[in-house]
Amino acid sequence: MAKYAMLFSVASAMEWAEYKQAFNKVYNGDSEDAERQAIFESNKAMWGQHESGAILGATAFSDLTLEEFQAMPIRGFAAGSDLGLPKLGEHTSEEFVGAVDWTTKGAVTPVKDQGQCGSCWAFSTTGGLEGAWKLASGSLTSMSEQFFVDCSKQNSGCNGGLMDYAFSFAKSNAVATESSYPYTARDGTCKSSYSTAIPAGGVTGYTDISSSASALKSALDGQPVSVAIQADQSVFQQYTGGVITSGCGSNLDHGVTAVGYDGNTIKVKNSWGSSWGVNGYVSIDASQCGITTSASFPKVSAGVEV
Repeated sequence: MAKYAMLFSVASAMEWAEYKQAFNKVYNGDSEDAERQAIFESNKAMWGQHESGAILGATAFSDLTLEEFQAMPIRGFAAGSDLGLPKLGEHTSEEFVGAVDWTTKGAVTPVKDQGQCGSCWAFSTTGGLEGAWKLASGSLTSMSEQFFVDCSKQNSGCNGGLMDYAFSFAKSNAVATESSYPYTARDGTCKSSYSTAIPAGGVTGYTDISSSASALKSALDGQPVSVAIQADQSVFQQYTGGVITSGCGSNLDHGVTAVGYDGNTIKVKNSWGSSWGVNGYVSIDASQCGITTSASFPKVSAGVEV
């Protein structure tokens, strides 16, 4: 707790000039600067231990009103209907070991940033695929979100999508490496020439997880899991630490990757860059943010030639 107290004092001591420098903020004249400073000071009044259980502080979004934050194209989960996708049953087991962290087991790539594009679903997809492929093949390969944005036509690119649709698409298409098909944060034309991370046929389908905390933790014992959450509230706008135990709702709008758990706390990799949250991660109680209600993971086979 003493460590948190020290963090609070450091965060609450951040002045406007320091904030602008820390997050490379530049405004159009003194009038906009003053307007943004007033919003910043209003947000700053909430910093510290929040009623949600999280620790609030300075983020790239601290100069925005909540309404402006909610209007930003930085999420993009869109629920869909089951259209005969290659679902490999449902994960219903509720037996789990108690804790796992795939970031320490080499199955998670560095935090990425989706920018001003509603492509969270693509980042959640690659998070699931990267982990599954690492565990199947022994190789951790960063995979291309832009490939899914441009080529997975059942989804809507920067206008939103669903991880299960992307897993279905990957079943019959070779998945591109990040380096050969880099992210642009905008919709583009599907490219046919790229280096292969997972060959066609390497993704065999996906498994949905029944909507319980125990089932999610059981699935996480096996691999990272693609999940959806609600991420448009103040607790996400200014999250800098702690465990979210309330205050985020359950209207799913954001695809992310669950990469571990400890007890009832789920460790989540976000796609808003490493300067947000705890080096790009957020801890969420399994009862919160709808995190158990649309979870799935891909199934892969490393026996296919790349």
